[in-house]
Amino acid sequence: MAEILTIDHVGHRGDGVALDAAQSIYVPYALAGETVEVEGVPGNHPDRRRLLRVERASAERITPFCPHFGVCGGCAIQHWNTASYQAWKRNIVIETLAQAKITCEVAPLLDAHGAGRRRMTLHARMGTHDVLKVGFAAAGSHDIVPVDRCPILDPALDGALKAAWAIAEPLISVGKPLDIQATATRNGLDIDVRGSGALPTAMITTLSRVAEKHRLARLTRHGELVLMRSAPEIPIGKAKVALPPGSFLQATVAGEETLAALVRDHCGRAKHIADLFCGVGPFALRLAEKARVAALDSDAGAVGALQKAAQGTSGLKPLNAEARDLFRRPLMPQELRDFDAVVFDPPRQGAQAQATQLAASKVPVIVAVSCNAATFARDAKILIDGGYRIDVVTPVDQFRHTPHVELVARFRR
Repeated sequence: MAEILTIDHVGHRGDGVALDAAQSIYVPYALAGETVEVEGVPGNHPDRRRLLRVERASAERITPFCPHFGVCGGCAIQHWNTASYQAWKRNIVIETLAQAKITCEVAPLLDAHGAGRRRMTLHARMGTHDVLKVGFAAAGSHDIVPVDRCPILDPALDGALKAAWAIAEPLISVGKPLDIQATATRNGLDIDVRGSGALPTAMITTLSRVAEKHRLARLTRHGELVLMRSAPEIPIGKAKVALPPGSFLQATVAGEETLAALVRDHCGRAKHIADLFCGVGPFALRLAEKARVAALDSDAGAVGALQKAAQGTSGLKPLNAEARDLFRRPLMPQELRDFDAVVFDPPRQGAQAQATQLAASKVPVIVAVSCNAATFARDAKILIDGGYRIDVVTPVDQFRHTPHVELVARFRR
């Protein structure tokens, strides 16, 4: 049954929010001040509606640039003008900090979309009538939206969609859904396939031919090598890092460079720095150009790649990389005493255990990098309660058109 709603504001997930006496109602793709016609959504979702029609549009509404917008679930916002969208994204950080009773300066949002996303995950599923679908998950469901192009991708990912279709066609006959992760590297596409199960020799041969035809740098299955034409590498500062299969990277080159520049500036003249949750070294390798660095992460493959890159790069200060689970074994205050700066960049769940030990330490400068404002606020409160004062928080937008926002903050004793 259709109903008419007036949208009050845009929520933190990018949905328009209508207010009534009972509850907030969430309407994807609606903007503040709009009058919209909506209907209920299937399932037990009493607080959600599907947009049918915009009766009275906001002056801030613009035409989305992608024909799949509203069907594909990859982007939440392409229908809002740039200034309003950026103000909203910065305000996510402001409001989240305020809810945690953290008072500090929030700098203007830095756009770090750059050339676009350099990594993506495509899904391959067999649809009705045995029709193969390769694309992104649909908005609000597990359906697959087949795509032949995506305008938010870095041009270096050109060819990834065709390669994914070619990989999926023989593999989907195994009968299992597939996830196909593609990363743009300096010497070609690095593709890792998940979900196929063990492969017979004939299938490996078939996939090797696909990899050769599409000139992939490397093709792996669950991290196991199928074919490598050349080791996938990315530049980080002065170094070249050979990526382990399926490695985590910042979504855009501009995003990595922007975050790294903020981290470097916040570390100032520190001479001995710990880089916690270091990954393949986007901060550590750059910081090592001027300071000694201890880099730690639970991902042994990433740590090994970082250490090898550091050893093969001239002009760096000593850099020691160590595999360590900082959730189970955070660095303790006595282990932190020799550092004059600590950088930590945890996954979305934050680093509560490590933040607790940092709060008990005497490290003069702590630089926090986060992709989740809520868990950042929780960890920041631990540091503040431990005697640190927070300087400025800088939001960074490398996930343009989504609610996701990165941020960098500095804490001082």
